[in-house]
Amino acid sequence: MIGVSVQPAEKNAVREFFELCKTPWEFCQDGQRYEVILTTGEAPSAGNSALVLIYNSTLGGQHPVTFRNEGFVLSYGEKHLPIYGKAATFPQSPNRLAVDDKKSEPAIFAWRQDATTIVRIGYNLFDEVRLLLSNGQPVSHAGEPTMELHIQLLRDLVTRAGIPLLEIPPVPEGSNFIACLTHDIDHPVLRNHCGDATMFGFLYRATLGALANACRGRISLGRMMRNWAAAVRLPLVYLGIARDFWSEFDDYVQLEARMGATYFFIPESGNPGRKRSGSAPAKRACRYTVEELKPQIQRILAAGNEVGLHGLNAWLEADDGRREKDRIATVTASAELGVRMHWLYFDERSPAALDAAGFSYDSTVGYNQAIGYRAGTTQVYRPLEARHLLELPLHVMDTALFYPNYLNLDEEEAIRRVTSLIEDFSRFGGVFTVNWHDRSIFPERLWGEAYAKLLLILQQRGVWFGTGARVVAWFRQRRSAVVESFVTEPGGVRVRARLTKLDSALPGLRIRIHRPHISSSVEPLAAGPDLGFVDASFNHTIDLHIAL
Repeated sequence: MIGVSVQPAEKNAVREFFELCKTPWEFCQDGQRYEVILTTGEAPSAGNSALVLIYNSTLGGQHPVTFRNEGFVLSYGEKHLPIYGKAATFPQSPNRLAVDDKKSEPAIFAWRQDATTIVRIGYNLFDEVRLLLSNGQPVSHAGEPTMELHIQLLRDLVTRAGIPLLEIPPVPEGSNFIACLTHDIDHPVLRNHCGDATMFGFLYRATLGALANACRGRISLGRMMRNWAAAVRLPLVYLGIARDFWSEFDDYVQLEARMGATYFFIPESGNPGRKRSGSAPAKRACRYTVEELKPQIQRILAAGNEVGLHGLNAWLEADDGRREKDRIATVTASAELGVRMHWLYFDERSPAALDAAGFSYDSTVGYNQAIGYRAGTTQVYRPLEARHLLELPLHVMDTALFYPNYLNLDEEEAIRRVTSLIEDFSRFGGVFTVNWHDRSIFPERLWGEAYAKLLLILQQRGVWFGTGARVVAWFRQRRSAVVESFVTEPGGVRVRARLTKLDSALPGLRIRIHRPHISSSVEPLAAGPDLGFVDASFNHTIDLHIAL
């Protein structure tokens, strides 16, 4: 059990951190002894615990400290861990577990005081948690799963102090991690775009743009010819003689058979929505109604997929969210809906508005111009400003990969970058959320082959595919777990756990015990290799002894 001692203003961030790092903990109680104490203030008196972790950037002390008004990037194993708030390093520390990239000074100092190991970490963990979940990371650190690295570092410090650590990892029983396939439905009816910027953009990219890409070797001649043929057919589409190829976006249903996907639909035609102050650009408006797409929506739902809201103004005010939600709910007949904002409009006040509007989850937190971890995490989380709403973060968007104004990658490099990102999910668990837009498998984009390769990679990694609603339900089930552990003897741990919310249609959970490192009386933190973990299935209740 970890006892946590922090300032009242930090408690909300503490609660959410330990929903992500699902290990037994509580706020410190008077008279209670804890195996581990984690504090952001002064160290408690020695002898109250085996390990004291002090996450603080401002304390002085008996060891020399270099104070920083701004954070730094730590080299931690093979990863880089960005620290965004005030920070400190310890130039005389022999511990090299986490070291400032530029000055090569350790951010950790460990020592022994009687029978207690004391570890000073040169930043406030919960300031970092609050920043990640409320403001997010800059694009420069998009590729760093920062929250997962904070969790791993905490786990590392505990086990290196010779203490086993129990957790419920964000990994479904029987799978390596979760994948959530989503589609923003922006331009599903090409014939609705006659003489506008969308039509002229299509013609340019399908003709001159395709020629330029073929000359540069970015697309094949066959793909260029498919785009030219589509451009030639465009007048026939408007006359109703040729099929409207953008309207067949539910081809995704066959491509993703038995995987489950979520389709986000715009609630109103011709409305660009608003910004926090003033109108949004006119080109943000979409030209379709959910009523004209009812046949496709019914096929999508009948195949076991989900329909949600691609919101316009829901991010601004709860009343806007309710109106937009009700418009989609009339088509889906669903009481609970998820939402993703069009163009990813979002700010620090949006979670409270979406929460008050009654959405089950949001999936807006991601990057338009990059791929990676806007909130620093692979996991579904509860925004600190919300009570019920959970956030299903977005990690990869097709336009971020391929648009000239963004990453502008060719298909081979895009798959390489995405595969590198997937390695993090194989390591940390969580849910890999993808957004492939409705028209992206058709001319002029023709990104369907890249998407099919991505689906194959995910299938080969042994993922559980779930709609946004099912994925969020699984994380709610994990959040409902009550778990405790007791070290019974050297080499053994007693585990008791139960779920307060249980859905037998969802995959089960796992109980994981991380083995302690082999410590010595000389080193306060063991420097040897990680000794791994032991897993056990957990579906309802569990009471067992695990030998380490």
